[in-house]
Amino acid sequence: MRNRLFAATRLATQQAMSDDADRPESQPLETSEPLRRAIGERYLTYALSTIMHRALPDARDGLKPVHRRILYAMRELRLTATGAFRKSAKISGDVMGNYHPHGDAAIYDAMARLAQDFVIRYPLVDGQGNFGNIDGDNPAASRYTEARLTAAAEALMEGLAENAVDFRENYDGTLTEPEVLPAAFPNLLANGASGIAVGMATNIPPHNLDELVGACLHLIKTPDARDETLLNYIPGPDFPTGGVIVEPRENIAEAYRTGRGAFRLRSRWEIEETGRGQWQIVVTEIPYQVQKSKLIEKIAELIQTKKVPILADVRDESAEDIRIVLEPRSRNVDADVLMNMLFRTSELETRFSMNMNVLIDGRTPKVCSLKEVLRAFLDHRQNVLVRRSQHRLEKIDHRLEVLEGFIIAFLNLDRVIEIIRYDEAPKDALMRETWGREFPRALSEADYVPPAPLAEGEEGSLSEVQAEAILNMRLRSLRRLEEMELLAEQSALMEERAGLQDLLDDEGLQWARIAEELKEIRAKFGKKAPGGERRSGFAEAVEVAEVPLEAMIDREPITVVCSKMGWIRAMKGHIALDSELKFKDGDEGRFLFHAETTDRLLIFGSNGRFYTLSASQLPGGRGMGEPVRLMVDLPNETEIVDLMIHRAGQRLLVASSAGDGFVVPSDEVLAQTRAGKQVLNVKDDVTAVICKPVEGDHVAVISKNRKFLVFPVAELPEMTRGKGVRIQKYNQTRGRQGTLELDGGLSDLTTFRGEDGLKWTMPNGQVRHEKDLSPYVGKRASVGRQPPYGFPRDNRFT
Repeated sequence: MRNRLFAATRLATQQAMSDDADRPESQPLETSEPLRRAIGERYLTYALSTIMHRALPDARDGLKPVHRRILYAMRELRLTATGAFRKSAKISGDVMGNYHPHGDAAIYDAMARLAQDFVIRYPLVDGQGNFGNIDGDNPAASRYTEARLTAAAEALMEGLAENAVDFRENYDGTLTEPEVLPAAFPNLLANGASGIAVGMATNIPPHNLDELVGACLHLIKTPDARDETLLNYIPGPDFPTGGVIVEPRENIAEAYRTGRGAFRLRSRWEIEETGRGQWQIVVTEIPYQVQKSKLIEKIAELIQTKKVPILADVRDESAEDIRIVLEPRSRNVDADVLMNMLFRTSELETRFSMNMNVLIDGRTPKVCSLKEVLRAFLDHRQNVLVRRSQHRLEKIDHRLEVLEGFIIAFLNLDRVIEIIRYDEAPKDALMRETWGREFPRALSEADYVPPAPLAEGEEGSLSEVQAEAILNMRLRSLRRLEEMELLAEQSALMEERAGLQDLLDDEGLQWARIAEELKEIRAKFGKKAPGGERRSGFAEAVEVAEVPLEAMIDREPITVVCSKMGWIRAMKGHIALDSELKFKDGDEGRFLFHAETTDRLLIFGSNGRFYTLSASQLPGGRGMGEPVRLMVDLPNETEIVDLMIHRAGQRLLVASSAGDGFVVPSDEVLAQTRAGKQVLNVKDDVTAVICKPVEGDHVAVISKNRKFLVFPVAELPEMTRGKGVRIQKYNQTRGRQGTLELDGGLSDLTTFRGEDGLKWTMPNGQVRHEKDLSPYVGKRASVGRQPPYGFPRDNRFT
């Protein structure tokens, strides 16, 4: 579209420059007005052309011009549903040369779409060869495939030879093409349509033909039927790939009433037992317009990134049908929970947005309701019926005129033979003759008496049509039984003519005939025909409550091992915490604790973010493990401050190197994504350095310059995110380069029960228990004093 707009702009610019060149010098120049007007006019022309002749379907036959021309060209090539196939290159070439002067690739793509049974509910082209598949593979080149019409396509064009619709000249005026097809069934809704025009678009889902015919019959019987009543016949779309529609009925009713809405469509799945208590999920139908290969790639990505941790594997075992196998990580997994997670995170559930923007009478774009679209189709069928009946009536009148002449000729056969044999102008003689009297038999040309000339204004017994028909009669038709057959044919035609005349005069008879034709279509393509059964089912979207991950995983003891460089693994069972373990060269152990596979682990980074890992997802302990940074989005420059098991209801004390901190509930730090959750805000050179469970009523703090402070935990606020409050005060000093630096900084802290006191290991290895810490108790954010006797020189509590 951008290229076409550019071309229109360039043409408008050239025209404007030409207008300026022809302007007399005395005439003032209108500032940019000609260019603006020219661009507007040309773009409006382009927009109307796109809307009417390319993007939007006609409400009467449900086709765009390119599809209509493809079907008509195939009809002209006599590619019937029971006939032979023809090369697709020949078909697209004829369409391009005769009716549609665009690229052959675009024509072939449109024809291939009409042959794809996973796109079109009732295919209009019968393809032979590779016409693409549901995996998203493109069709083979047009020289390798063949095609012909289907019975449904022939039903759309039934009556073209009977003046059922108007014809117009093709693009070069050498041929004619139909403006619209007669359309024996509501193809717009049966096969749907999609397109993007200028400033508007359309997207119509396919429906079941049997249900559409039922709604049309009801609308014929009750023209003022309500939109809600039609839902008793058309409960919703019927997609060629099946699936389950989980949209509430009231939403579907509103969408059909307004012409705009959306339908939630889910895959159809079932549980398949594999023995020994194991099971797997088999997806047998996928949503409409979803490529199977991309769907499986997306699910595999979810497994790799562990966004669906209870899913272990996905396999494509499809052949002619769809069979996608999903293996749960454990047999304890709930299948409904697993599928609901996949519905939220993959294209196993999609939303089809409906916008019934169509051309009414081939000219006016309008967003129509379901009733309006069916009404447009029925009105079109009435017009087609009237035109076909009038055409048949004209044919009957012509035949009756000819039959009348034949009967006259048989009653006066000898005289007719004489005229043909002896008269120089037998046609005029036949028209001048007065039939119905006795004629003397001429034995020779001399005995032949030519008919008398007609008086002025007098007409002969035979018309020109009758005389011409008699002269064209074959000799074999002069047998004795022919006269009886002519009289029988005349009688049958007179009876048919009377019926047609009654049909044209009575609108009720017209609708009764349309109803009969629709019933014939239902018998041919309805639910009793092959492939006519409804494919898309309906269900209620019951949202299954999230079950904790640990409830779906076998509970087994493990030992979590994480090295100083961040390599993590899980050893089976609870091994001794003083066991010697192997690490990579230059690496050593840092975190070692007992856990269970149902636990969730919290990682606190120096950037103040918490990251969450599932213990069941940790790599096994046979190797060296995997880097934590591959499991969560932990930046390379960020250090791991602490690694612990998440305990529900626990409170954590987090603090920064600047001495700021607060208490946060552990349930508030759980992260749902790999990116983690920001809890402690830090900036510049400040980093997060402490994360300790709150296990008492007092806090003991030690700074890098050995200032010891004790205060109640109650003086720290409980927050979910922030910088926190001052825990301990540090003096600022001027550095060598003139910058302000902290004289000290937080080194370590711990929580304890005030009545129990604190314990630490002195340098000589003895354990000192200090019960009376009252000399060190102060207000939060004070400096503190020198630590008690024997406190470790590394300023650490443990």
